[in-house]
Amino acid sequence: MADGGEGFGGRIDVISRTRGYRRWPDEVKARIVAESFQLGARVGDVARRHGVLPHQLSDWRRQARAGRLALPEEAVADFAAAFVPLSVEPAVDGDAAAATDGVSIEIGKGVVLRVPDGIPGARVAELVKALRDLA
Repeated sequence: MADGGEGFGGRIDVISRTRGYRRWPDEVKARIVAESFQLGARVGDVARRHGVLPHQLSDWRRQARAGRLALPEEAVADFAAAFVPLSVEPAVDGDAAAATDGVSIEIGKGVVLRVPDGIPGARVAELVKALRDLA
């Protein structure tokens, strides 16, 4: 009503919604996950601060715990050391592990990785991750 009559005199804001999924680089995910693991941090607060849904951050945290999302060393430098169960058993005659020096790692039911001495730790970690995904 251009002639000064009654009508809407306010303001209309048009807000466009984003469509599709947002892709998060693994480095960014790892940094956000590492922040969420800090003492006193709450998943919901960290997620909100980075524009991530809490359930999405929880999924990334599960991935990190399972070894499917690598956290950078500097991000976990302040974390307390974690221990995993370890059992040492004597070699049985005819056992393949007894023939070589090294270590056997049981990853899951019936999945054992025999690692001879001299294999770099990073390579062993890659193998364990790959086998864990299969187990």
